[in-house]
Amino acid sequence: MIAAELSTDEIRQRVEALGPWFHNIDLKGVRTAPAHFLGDYPAVKWHRFADAIPDLRGHSVLDVGCNGGFYSIEMKRRGAKRVLGIDSDADYVAQARFAAEVNQVDIEFRQLSVYDVENIGEKFDLVLFMGVLYHLRHPLLALDLIHEYVAADLLVFQSMVRGSRDVEPIESNYNFWETVQFDQPGYPKLHFIEHRYADDPTNWWVPNRACVEAMLRSAGFAISVHPEDEVYICRRVGGRIGTKSKETGPTP
Repeated sequence: MIAAELSTDEIRQRVEALGPWFHNIDLKGVRTAPAHFLGDYPAVKWHRFADAIPDLRGHSVLDVGCNGGFYSIEMKRRGAKRVLGIDSDADYVAQARFAAEVNQVDIEFRQLSVYDVENIGEKFDLVLFMGVLYHLRHPLLALDLIHEYVAADLLVFQSMVRGSRDVEPIESNYNFWETVQFDQPGYPKLHFIEHRYADDPTNWWVPNRACVEAMLRSAGFAISVHPEDEVYICRRVGGRIGTKSKETGPTP
């Protein structure tokens, strides 16, 4: 039976079979994660920055780490002509496909890692990279690959942030014996989690705010808008990714 034609009880049964869900999505009155520890997530976060997302009519969107498909569905509702959602977890891809089918939105989903985005073979007007960075062992590599292979213009980025929210001015170079900057609260810091955080073994790296902004710049993205505490809307800029000039230091 087509998912859009399922009864409420049938949808509920499929939701339970596909669970547990991290995204709480409304499937014709059936909530996929009604007891989420963050509340109505990710809707509660989406409502804080949705107004900053432009009209997407005629544009293409890539949702990297799509999870249960909440943001992919919202991008389609914003008028995106094409939406591709990818996730390395087969269970999340199955959830996203079902959620899209019930909501009758045309979205393609693939099981694919961010490290393999080169294999997609196309660039997108807007790339979503929401809640993924801190689950990666190689986070800067992921940003570099997104910049190089799939981002044509806009990047919508979100990460869990811990530590100071201060952002201190960073010099383009420091003397070898100058070390005081490393102890400043607003210096970029990426905290490594050796074991678990929030009972999740996939939490590896958690940046402070200064680090988020520095990593985005380093990967070739210029921050345009910071509409929510953890969300940045950036534009892709030219130039080789992940490089430093020997004369001038890190790219500003």
